[in-house]
Amino acid sequence: MDGTAIVLTHGLLNTEFAKTAHGLIRGTERYNILAIIDHKFAGMELRELLGGEVPSIPIYDSIGTALNMIDEKVDYFIIGIAFAGGRIPLDIIPIIKAAIQSGMSIVNGLHQFLNDIPELVSLAKSCEVSLIDIRKPKPKSELHYWTGKIRQVKAPKIAVLGTDSAIGKRTTCSLLTETACYMGLRAEMIYTGQTGWLLGNKYGFVLDATVNDFITGELEHAIVTCYRETNPHLIFMEGQSALRNPIGPCGGEFLISGQANGVILQHKPSREYYHDTEEMPLMIPSLQSEVALIKMFGVETLAITLNSDGLSKAQALRYKEEYEAELGIPVVFPLSDGVERIIEMLSEKYKLKVEKEFV
Repeated sequence: MDGTAIVLTHGLLNTEFAKTAHGLIRGTERYNILAIIDHKFAGMELRELLGGEVPSIPIYDSIGTALNMIDEKVDYFIIGIAFAGGRIPLDIIPIIKAAIQSGMSIVNGLHQFLNDIPELVSLAKSCEVSLIDIRKPKPKSELHYWTGKIRQVKAPKIAVLGTDSAIGKRTTCSLLTETACYMGLRAEMIYTGQTGWLLGNKYGFVLDATVNDFITGELEHAIVTCYRETNPHLIFMEGQSALRNPIGPCGGEFLISGQANGVILQHKPSREYYHDTEEMPLMIPSLQSEVALIKMFGVETLAITLNSDGLSKAQALRYKEEYEAELGIPVVFPLSDGVERIIEMLSEKYKLKVEKEFV
C-alpha cells in the first residue's frame, strides 16, 4: 500500500462523474482511504448516496475539517472526479493548493496534467510533495507493439465490455476477479483505465493515455506478462466505452488483439442515449443487437450484467427476466445479486478446478 489518502468529489459524489471515487470507496489495495471531501454531502452516510455494501468512510466539507478530524498523517490527495474534456476547473485549483500546503502529494487522473501548471509545480517543490499525473503517456521507447505472443496464453480471457461508457464495467470486472479468487480460482484483472491503477491492480495500462499505434501491443503485453507471472485460471479484461459509442468507439481491441474467449456485457437499461450525447442525441442500440455484433467478431457473449440505476425494483426484475428469456444466458445485477453465478458458469464452461472449498 502506498499510503493514506483523502478523495475529492466536489459536490459530485452521487453522480457518474465520481466513478473514480466510487471505485476507491469500494476498495483499493493502493491507498487507505480516510475521508471524502465534498461540501454538498458532508456528514451524510455513503450507503445513503451510493447504495449497496460500501465502507463507512466519513464525508467532510473541506480539507481543513478533515485534517482536524483525522488523527494520522494523510499522504495523498486524490482527485476522484472527471470533468468534460478532462480539464481541471479553476475553482479546484485553490483546493489542490491547500492539499499541497498541508503536505499531501496530489494524484490526478484527468487529461490535464498538474505538472503543466507552473504555480502548482512550484508550490509542490517548495512543500516537498509530488504531483502524480496518472494519464501522462509513457515514452514511446517503453511501449510495445502487438507481436502475436497472445497466442501463448492458455487461460480463458474474458472481456468485460459495455453498451456505453460510465455504466460500471470496471466495477463489474473487479467483482468478477475478486469473487473468482474467493471461490478458489486464480483470477487476474487487466486494468485499462486510471481507476484500475488507483485500485492497485498490477497488470494493465491506461488505454486513453496510450498512443493509438501501441494500444494493442500494450494490451497484449499486459495479458502475456500476467499469464507468465501468475498462471491464472481466468483473466478478466476491463473494457472501455462501447463498440458503437461515437465519442470513443472501443472494444474491438479486446476481441481481436486480446483474443477474448468470451464477453461479459454490461448494460444500463435506463439509459437511452450515449453518455454526454443527450443534446444531439445519439440513441444506444438494443442490447440484443450488441450481442449480435459481438458474435460477428467471432466471440460469444456469456452473460449480461445490469446497472440498476434509474430503475424501480419491479422494472429491474422485468428487464432481468426478459433479457434472460430472450438471450438464454445468465443475467445478473452485480451490486445486488453478486456474480457467483457467472463464476460458476465460467468454471463449468472452461472446466476449472478450484483450489479451496468455497464457503
